[in-house]
Amino acid sequence: MRGLPRIAGHKQGVVSVRKTIEKAASIGIEVLSLYCFSTENWSRPGEEVQFLMNTFLETLYEERSRILANKIRFMMIGDRTSLSPDLVKTTENLENETKDNTGLKLVLAINYGGRSELLRAIKGIVSDGVPPDKITEETLREKLYTVELPDPDLIIRTSGEMRLSNYMIWQSAYSELLFMKKLWPDFRERDLMSAIAIYSKRQRRFGGLGGK
Repeated sequence: MRGLPRIAGHKQGVVSVRKTIEKAASIGIEVLSLYCFSTENWSRPGEEVQFLMNTFLETLYEERSRILANKIRFMMIGDRTSLSPDLVKTTENLENETKDNTGLKLVLAINYGGRSELLRAIKGIVSDGVPPDKITEETLREKLYTVELPDPDLIIRTSGEMRLSNYMIWQSAYSELLFMKKLWPDFRERDLMSAIAIYSKRQRRFGGLGGK
């Protein structure tokens, strides 16, 4: 919705989140991750940041019963130390309540940044005293927020931007990327299905040559 004030756009973005989750769950997608707030987003106006934080908290309260009813497993990735105690408590409670659910894994990235995630992982490895010659890709992977998750098959970037904006820079090494001009507040179920259709026609090579 071009021309909307930023806060109005965020409100409409919540509708897009809800509809995308519902569609993903209904068609059997195993993992859906949503980039909600980056480590760089703190530089936005204070009013906007506060609105977003309040929106995260209110939406989790409102959607809790729906998440439980649909057996969705909820997870949050990102640095929790800068988030409000209420938001941290709410996310942790929902994670615990849904940890045994077998439906869609819903991952919200809040105060997340790919570079800070890698830095955190490296510090963890150093703290563990792992000798340099013993460090492998698996060693690092085990220190990532996404240790329990597969690498993404498809990353959809909306709003016409042609970059990942510091999102899952380790995990996206072999992900298929799809850039869409549509703004996130306008993103709907048909857009998700269109993205999946495009993805299904691609040949993933994982660095190889692929088939002829």
